[in-house]
Amino acid sequence: MISYLQADSIARRIGDNLLFDNISFNINKDDKVALIAVNGAGKSSLLDILAGSENPDNGSITVKRDLGIAYLQQSPVLNDSNKIIDELFCTDSELVRVIREYEECVISGSPEMLQRMIQKMDDHKAWDYEVAVKQILFKLKLTDLNAVIGTLSGGQKKRVALAKILVEDADFLILDEPTNHLDLDMIEWLEEYLIKSKKTLLMVTHDRYFLDRVCNVILELAGNELYRYEGNYEYFLEKKQSRESSAKMNSEKAINLLKTELEWMRRMPKARRHKAKSRIESFYDLKEKAAYRPDEKSININVNISRMGSKILEIKNVSKSYGEKVLLRNFTYLFNRFEKAGLIGRNGTGKTTLLNIITGLTEPDSGLVERGETIVFGYYSQQGIEFDNDMTVIDAVKNIAEKVVISDGNVLSITQFMNYFLFPPEKQYTLIRKLSGGEKRRLYLLTVLMKNPNFLILDEPTNDLDILTLNILEEYLAGFRGCVIVVSHDRYFMDKVVDHIFEFKGDGVIKDFPGNYTQLREKQKETEKQTAIVKPSKKSDFEESVEIQFKKEKKQGLTFKEKREFEELSNEIENLESEKKLIETEMSRGELNNEELLSKSIRHGEIMKILDEKELRWLELSEK
Repeated sequence: MISYLQADSIARRIGDNLLFDNISFNINKDDKVALIAVNGAGKSSLLDILAGSENPDNGSITVKRDLGIAYLQQSPVLNDSNKIIDELFCTDSELVRVIREYEECVISGSPEMLQRMIQKMDDHKAWDYEVAVKQILFKLKLTDLNAVIGTLSGGQKKRVALAKILVEDADFLILDEPTNHLDLDMIEWLEEYLIKSKKTLLMVTHDRYFLDRVCNVILELAGNELYRYEGNYEYFLEKKQSRESSAKMNSEKAINLLKTELEWMRRMPKARRHKAKSRIESFYDLKEKAAYRPDEKSININVNISRMGSKILEIKNVSKSYGEKVLLRNFTYLFNRFEKAGLIGRNGTGKTTLLNIITGLTEPDSGLVERGETIVFGYYSQQGIEFDNDMTVIDAVKNIAEKVVISDGNVLSITQFMNYFLFPPEKQYTLIRKLSGGEKRRLYLLTVLMKNPNFLILDEPTNDLDILTLNILEEYLAGFRGCVIVVSHDRYFMDKVVDHIFEFKGDGVIKDFPGNYTQLREKQKETEKQTAIVKPSKKSDFEESVEIQFKKEKKQGLTFKEKREFEELSNEIENLESEKKLIETEMSRGELNNEELLSKSIRHGEIMKILDEKELRWLELSEK
């Protein structure tokens, strides 16, 4: 096996907090590795060290010579003044430099330089690069290539950064939460892309379906140590359970032995202690084993909920638009007791808008929302709340309540309640600014649940929460004796929590499906098979790249005129692609004189511009 990266005895400490110590591991060519740990354990810090952005406090990192590494950070840094297309070409990749130089030659009109750049494009097989870039951008819903980075939302910027990583010719990808800010279609596409990719991969993700299907190695960071599992997420769960059961058994045995040894240590005469050095050392070893507790403490968050009356929530003919963009159109629904609904749909189709209308933060354009008098909403929003970074964790929580009533009627102190959320006493007095992003989200979740709501609304609760916290939240929601609405792109989470799904189709259309996400996808795939359109055997490159995504939508919602336009566009795109390839072949032969070469170059640029316009229109029609 070819070793791409070797970590030897590395350590990292932030202030008084030891993240990891003396850990060693190896990543080989073709490995697809997932890093798992609770929030605050140091996942992002470890990725920064491996990518070369930070140095370890101790130990060393050895990287294969000339290894190309591309790093997607949790909060990517982009040039806000760049356009999207400019940002993609702003890399250290040799392939990208060749393409940039070629385009500059076309603009300058230098035939001699252009001939050399054509040969370079051939050598680097760069002609398909621009097509590959556009395919990735369309999959990630970044269709306006001239949009300025500074005008984009945080989610759009993350997708631009992801696209930039995917189109680089790097051998080794390091991805920190690549599925955040992606809708379900994008996640499924990225999943398939990485499965088929020959690139070596190291990533942090809390999407359990994603890491189960993509990864073949799991690294678990726990208790300042690193454990390696050669398998996917399911294999990891089996082996982790076995490891912790063994550790617990050893701990119980050690406790019994410790009692005996402790008695011996106490009664042993001081003058004879030097004669029993080995036994004293054994005593301290036993003491360490007896003190072992798995990092993943069992959390009980079954808090009490406010009494719920007979009337819950009724939505009557609610509509909402922003300009010409229709998000909700005459939506009507009556919520019943204990109902758990999931909301899915592409970004920008109105999911958060509906949640804000339900909670009264946004007024509908028309229609009525009737809320029961006993309903107490607990709203976990994407924006969260702004904590005072100079406050301690416990003071921030005490600002909300001094105690919490759980379901059996007992009263817990804030300290006890916070301990359930993996905020042990020493962590409770930490300043909020020292918490990781995931720990702040967990703190926010704690503050929502401690208010005893009977109607929970969770908007993207799975972003930035570690797998352990998600497990516990799933258990809590399964036994929650109130209503729940969840917006999430985590398929695993949705499958475990919801009993029906509102699918936001766009243009204000919402369809109710009785079942979880996987059942919905199976139903959709079955429908696709039954309504699949048999296409001509010969297709353009562009049609081939988007065929799967848009197969089921091609005949839906088109007027007669639009159908004719759609058919004409398909033919025009195919003809333009053929002409483009012919020009590229003629230019690469070296048989053209300077005037012919310049003329072909200009026509090549014109074709690319026309293709951009026609492909965008083709996509608009295909979505209908």
